[in-house]
This record gives sequence, structure tokens and C-alpha cells, in this order.
Amino acid sequence: MHALALFLLQSTAETQQAERLVALIMPLVGIIVLVSLVIFIVPFWFICKKAGFSPWLSLLNLVPLGSLILLYILAFAEWSTVPPMPAVPYPYPPVPPQA
Repeated sequence: MHALALFLLQSTAETQQAERLVALIMPLVGIIVLVSLVIFIVPFWFICKKAGFSPWLSLLNLVPLGSLILLYILAFAEWSTVPPMPAVPYPYPPVPPQA
């Protein structure tokens, strides 16, 4: 019986230590999650804006598989801000006169 009491006392001390450790780590985890969201959302925000889409589409990255959906939207949609390339031949330098 005494062994059980000692075990329970020891486990509560370990539990309190684990709770303190979790309390210290949780703000760090929140900051890491926030930074990683910014790393994913900000580039997609600018890409969507430059492509002529609503920049709010970048928030699809918050949804599981949303970034994959957004990549397919951007890859296969017509971009209104990119003008088609003109079919102009490459300007070659003038040929020197032959003597």
C-alpha cells in the first residue's frame, strides 16, 4: 500500500512537471504555426493578385489540401494580366559587309 502511495506521489510530481513543460512550449508552438501560415499565405496572396484573381483565394491554404486546389486553379485558369507573347522574330545583329 505504501508503494502505491509513493508511486502516486511520484507520478503527480511528474505530471506537474509535464504540465509546466507544456505551458512553456504552447506559446512557442502557436508562434511557429502563425509564422508557417504567413510563409504560405503571403506568397499566394501576391500571386493571386498579380494573376488577376481575388487575393482572398490565398486563404484556401488554411483548408486541408487547399493549397493543392489553389495551385490547380492558378495553373489552368486564364490569367487576365499576362499579355500574349507577340510573334516577333529575334532581332539579329547586322551582318558585317563582305569584302
